[in-house]
Amino acid sequence: MTRLGLPQSDDTILLQLKRHQAERGEVTPVRVAGIDDWSWRKGSSYGTIVVDLERREVVDVLADRSAASTAEWLRAHPGVEVVSRDRCGLYADGACRGAPKARQVADRFHLLQNLRQTIEQQLSRAPRPTRQPATVTADADTDVLVAARRRGHGQQPALAEHRQLAREGRRAAHQRMFDRVKVLHAAGNGIRAIVRETGYNWRTVAKWVPLDELPERNIMAPKSTTPSKFQTYLSQRWAEGCATGRDLLPEIKCLGYTGSLSQLERLLTQWRHAGHAAVIDAPEATMGTLTDPSTGQLVSPIVAAALCIKPRGLLTEPQAAKVNAFKTMSAEFATMRGLAMRFRGILRGNDTEKLNIWLHDADHSGLYGIRRFARSLRQDLAAVRNAITETWSNGQTEGQINRLKTLKRAMYGSAGVELLRARMLPIRPTEQHAD
Repeated sequence: MTRLGLPQSDDTILLQLKRHQAERGEVTPVRVAGIDDWSWRKGSSYGTIVVDLERREVVDVLADRSAASTAEWLRAHPGVEVVSRDRCGLYADGACRGAPKARQVADRFHLLQNLRQTIEQQLSRAPRPTRQPATVTADADTDVLVAARRRGHGQQPALAEHRQLAREGRRAAHQRMFDRVKVLHAAGNGIRAIVRETGYNWRTVAKWVPLDELPERNIMAPKSTTPSKFQTYLSQRWAEGCATGRDLLPEIKCLGYTGSLSQLERLLTQWRHAGHAAVIDAPEATMGTLTDPSTGQLVSPIVAAALCIKPRGLLTEPQAAKVNAFKTMSAEFATMRGLAMRFRGILRGNDTEKLNIWLHDADHSGLYGIRRFARSLRQDLAAVRNAITETWSNGQTEGQINRLKTLKRAMYGSAGVELLRARMLPIRPTEQHAD
C-alpha cells in the first residue's frame, strides 16, 4: 500500500473490500448460471463457484459442495433460467430443488471426458486366452452383485467380470513396467538412467530394482469394526448352519468385534445372495493387445483411450497410423472409435433424435463399459439433450476456477471464503446520488 501512496494498512483495505462486497447486493439478476466445484484441499474438502455465463464474471463463491447449499443459492436467485454444470449428481439435485423450472445443461467437455474414462476402463480389461471361472467372494464386487440382484437388472455377472478384468489389466500393466525396469537394470543402467528412460517415479524404480518379483499390492488389514476381520470364524459357523446375524453377533463380540448388527447383516446378506464363494462362468475376453506399430511396444489404456476419442483431423500422422493399427488389432477398439466419433458429432450438431439412435447402438455394442456409459446418460437425459441444443458450456466457469486457484495459492492457504469471494467478485463503484 505504501508503494501505491495509500496510508491505510493491508488489513484495512481488505476489510473495506469485504464490506463493499457484502453491501453492494445483487447488481443485475442472473439468467444463465455456471456451477462447478473447486478444492479447498484436493481430495478432502471442496467449495462451489457460481459464474454468470452471460456477463462472464463470478457471482458467488460458496464454502462447501452440497445439494443443499446449491438449492439455497438458486432459491435466492429466482431469475435463473439455465444452469450449466458437469455430471456431478449433487449439483443436478440442487438445481432440481432450488430451480425446478430452470433448464439444466450438461457440460459437453465433461461428457467427452466421461466417455474417455469409460473407454480407458474398457481397454484396461486384460486379455484372457483361456476360459477361467471367476470366483466371487464377500468383497466389494459382491456388494455390487447384491445391489444388482435387488434391482433385477441381471447385470451382476457382467459387472463382476468387468471389475475382475480391470484388476487383472492393472496388474498386467504393472508387471510390464516392472519387467522393463529389470531389463534396463540388468543392462547396467542406474536408477537415474532408468527414470530418464521410462519416465517412472524414482521411488517406484528404487523399490523395484532390488526385487526379483513384482510385490503384491498392500491391502489394509480389516479393523475390529468390520465383520470381515472375523471372516474365518463366521465362515466356520456358516458351514455349521448358523446364518443369523443376531445369533452370531454375541459370539464375535466376545472375539473383539466392535461394529454394529447392521454391518454383520450386510455381510451375511451378501453371502446369501452370492452363495458364499459362488462360481460365475465368465465369458472369454475378446480385447486384443494394443501395440505401437512402429516400435512394437504395448500401448497403455490411457494413451489408447485418448487416441480413440480424438477426431481424425486432429491426429498427427504417427497417431493416425496407431489408430488404424489399433482398429485392425482389436474389434472392440474399432467399435468404440466409431461410437466415440458419432457421439462427438452429436454434441456438435442440433439433432437430439440421433442421440436416441446412439444410445440404442451403445446398448447393443456388446461392450460392458459402453453400455454402462449409456445407462448413465439416460439417468441425466434431459441435461444431455440440452447440451446438444443449447450453446452454453462451463468453459468460462473452468477459467474462473483457474483464477481462484491462483489467488488461493498466492495467499498460501490462509484465505477464507469471505476473502476469496471479495477478490473473485468484480468491484463496481457505488452509485453517487446528487443532492
